[in-house]
Amino acid sequence: MTRTQRQRTEATTGQLLGAARRLFAADGYTATSLEDVVAAAGVTKGALYHHFSSKRDLFRAVFEQEEIALARASHEAYRREDDPWKGFQAGCIAFLEGSLDPGAQRIVVLDGPSVLGWETVREIEKRHSMAMIEGGLRQAMESGRIATRDTGPLAHMLFGALCEGAMTVARSGGDQRAAMREMTAELRSLLAALEA
Repeated sequence: MTRTQRQRTEATTGQLLGAARRLFAADGYTATSLEDVVAAAGVTKGALYHHFSSKRDLFRAVFEQEEIALARASHEAYRREDDPWKGFQAGCIAFLEGSLDPGAQRIVVLDGPSVLGWETVREIEKRHSMAMIEGGLRQAMESGRIATRDTGPLAHMLFGALCEGAMTVARSGGDQRAAMREMTAELRSLLAALEA
């Protein structure tokens, strides 16, 4: 059966994103060339430029995929809890734990801000991780588990804490699991202070 143009496009894009993710995760943005990506994906450079305008554009797409994966892991942890506030806490911890993945660390935590810039990173995070945090806070407030207030400032403060926690773990060098346990303990204390 012949594939449609859309199926071919999706297949090529998937090959490029998969190869780029592996290379960006292993070698970092600077050390990864587009030649490396097309060779690993098994496509031509023309095919790459048909879908992505530049190396930065390709990295942006990979970064967004990582953000979606972190948000998905947070949402799945949230859904496993009956109580919205416990679910919110589980989602925050899942975000931190997802940041332990070396590829996610390299792409999202270490390279993302310098390659894409603060504005682009925040715009992507707003659609994924921040949206999850704001939604979780609203549900926790509606259930009476935390005091009702404007979710925006609180979501930004908590997301800042999560991002800084992930950065601290990524840069800890030695035992990242130990650093993660410390961050998780502090996160639990911080969230406990918000309980109604």
